[in-house]
Amino acid sequence: MSENTGFEGRVVDAPSGNWVYRVLPRWLWPYAQLARWDRPIGWQLLMWPCFWSSALAANVAKADGMFYLPLLLFHLFLFFVGSVAMRGAGCTWNDLVDHDIDSQVARTRSRPLPSGRVSRKQAKIFLGLQLLAGLIVLIQLNVFSMILAISSLAIVAIYPFAKRFTDWPQFFLGLAFSWGGLMGWAAMFGTLSWSTVALYVGAVVWTIGYDTIYAHQDKEDDALVGVRSTARLFGERTKIWLWRLYGLAFAAIVLAFLLAGVGPVAYLGLAVAGVMLVRQIVVLDIDNADQCLSLFKSNSRVGAIIFAGLIAALFFIHI
Repeated sequence: MSENTGFEGRVVDAPSGNWVYRVLPRWLWPYAQLARWDRPIGWQLLMWPCFWSSALAANVAKADGMFYLPLLLFHLFLFFVGSVAMRGAGCTWNDLVDHDIDSQVARTRSRPLPSGRVSRKQAKIFLGLQLLAGLIVLIQLNVFSMILAISSLAIVAIYPFAKRFTDWPQFFLGLAFSWGGLMGWAAMFGTLSWSTVALYVGAVVWTIGYDTIYAHQDKEDDALVGVRSTARLFGERTKIWLWRLYGLAFAAIVLAFLLAGVGPVAYLGLAVAGVMLVRQIVVLDIDNADQCLSLFKSNSRVGAIIFAGLIAALFFIHI
């Protein structure tokens, strides 16, 4: 075993008690690590904009008298499976692109490719299998949604290279990771609306914010190898920028709710999420890597609460 593979073949920054290491045979561990199955936060953050958009559309469908519930449940299942598959495919692609960089960064050199536990050929085959799973999910949707989803692949392909040519790679991540903010509505109605555009904008800037916090873990190593990020760009002004980013995200999602005409309960969920975002900014210590990771992960709860508010609004009479 390579000295960089971590304890018993685990990745050093992944939780050792994850189900991957309890359930899967050891030979599958490197592939699970490529797809980040041992770190579910990624697919959760990819999934929440899909769920928001689906629930937002369901609120409008209910107001229009549509029989929305079976379709909503089916779409939520598809977006869950698709988020796991496509997040895994995106991470595998990212690791293929960043193979050399990852070998120079302490937090990433134990990953399967730089540690030599998976070859580039094996990683490419695994990437193809994950994309196939995503395709199976995609063909369950309407034609407009299929075209919309395929159009996002260009952004996904560009993202791993963004850190080489811009200080804003988190913007490209936001464009890709927030695409679900369009997809849920498109899957329900076969169109887009201004409310989904506002939701997408809100999700994009939210992503820039939380991934800036995440990027502060690696800023020293990134500086050494020449990797650019908003964490390095913002530096000591990170909190100021987070107020702007999270403030814009909140305002854009409020606008999305207003345009869609959702009930007041949805705003209550959004208000709770807003308080959680404020707390992230207030307590943030950009030089504490463990805290940065913890605050980053807390954004899954932010996404869940916004979704819960939208679902609750479906079952309350508008005042």
